[in-house]
Amino acid sequence: MRARLRYLYYRLMGVRFSGYANLGRIEVPRCHPQIEIAQTASLDNGVVLLVTAGAQDPIRLSIGEGVYVNRGTMFDASEWIEVGAGTMIGPYCYVTDHDHGTEPGADVRGQPLAAKPVRIGKGVWIGAGAIVLKGVEIGDGAVVGAGSVVTHPVGPGEKWAGVPARRLGMR
Repeated sequence: MRARLRYLYYRLMGVRFSGYANLGRIEVPRCHPQIEIAQTASLDNGVVLLVTAGAQDPIRLSIGEGVYVNRGTMFDASEWIEVGAGTMIGPYCYVTDHDHGTEPGADVRGQPLAAKPVRIGKGVWIGAGAIVLKGVEIGDGAVVGAGSVVTHPVGPGEKWAGVPARRLGMR
């Protein structure tokens, strides 16, 4: 019952749903209309959908059909993050499409954002605590090991792990 109420609340706030999605106690601090969640997606407790965009901007975060996102995971989108259908994301992961500049002599708060889209393909499995950074594309059916930091493209069906993540082989 509570999941249905959360679903209705976020729908009224402007999150775009293509069908019913199972929502745990998630957090969507702002920019609700820039988020789309497909039917049968399931977001566990503590998932954060953080989007930084203007009120009239297009979709910045897209979660595909049948995606499962485990507890404590955070999406931080300023340009574009897409999660393909049937993907499973473990607990306490972080996915971002941007980072902050490091210009010398400039105040930390005044550093510009550097953003590049992130695409996670269909049927991907991302292990607990993994981090996916800006500009990364993870191909369909790939596996990312727990605790990995993904900084480079991952091909379809590849297995990657480590800090920084590197290719271990094929699925």
